[in-house]
Amino acid sequence: MSSVDVFTRHFLAVYFLLIGLHYTSRSLGLYERLRFSHIHYGRRGSATWWHRHLFNVFRAAILGICWVRVGFDIDPYLGVFSTLYHPVVLVAGTVLLLVSFFLIDFVQAYMHQDWRSGIDYERRTGLIRGGPFHLSRNPLFCAIMLGQLGFFLALPSVFSLVCLITGCVVIVRQARAEEQALEAIHGDAYRHYAKAVPRWFRLRSCWPSRQVN
Repeated sequence: MSSVDVFTRHFLAVYFLLIGLHYTSRSLGLYERLRFSHIHYGRRGSATWWHRHLFNVFRAAILGICWVRVGFDIDPYLGVFSTLYHPVVLVAGTVLLLVSFFLIDFVQAYMHQDWRSGIDYERRTGLIRGGPFHLSRNPLFCAIMLGQLGFFLALPSVFSLVCLITGCVVIVRQARAEEQALEAIHGDAYRHYAKAVPRWFRLRSCWPSRQVN
């Protein structure tokens, strides 16, 4: 087992543990300060409800498998792609995961009190159109998918490929659901914004200041 292989195994285990702790502590801190949950599953049995639970299942599976890999060789059971299991590919995956973490944290901080996980029908949030939202209507989802690609490269396998495909499908569906909700809330303002900014990404170096309706 190469040094890069050992590093990547430990990196993935610690990385996904810290992601879970960070997300949980942020959610609890916001609730303690503002006294309402920023996490919304949606109506029981709805598409967004299933998206959330499916994501949670995969998160738990990824965390568990990454920790088991530290002590046991379970790669044959994960269907590792030997042709991709190369130090350069593994390192590229870890770099993408770190970039993804930075971007996710940046976007959430930029959204500040308007950040939600899921659709909040009870409290109206502002329509943010500046900063990263000038490049994409869904910069947070773009950053998450970048992390999913990073995980696949850091552990190129059938398991991580299933996680990547499933995650991207769920995110695309969730993005559409959230955009429909934003259009219902903000009306013409969101429709004008949607015409000006792509759903996913465009290259642009100039970020205007934050605008809120």
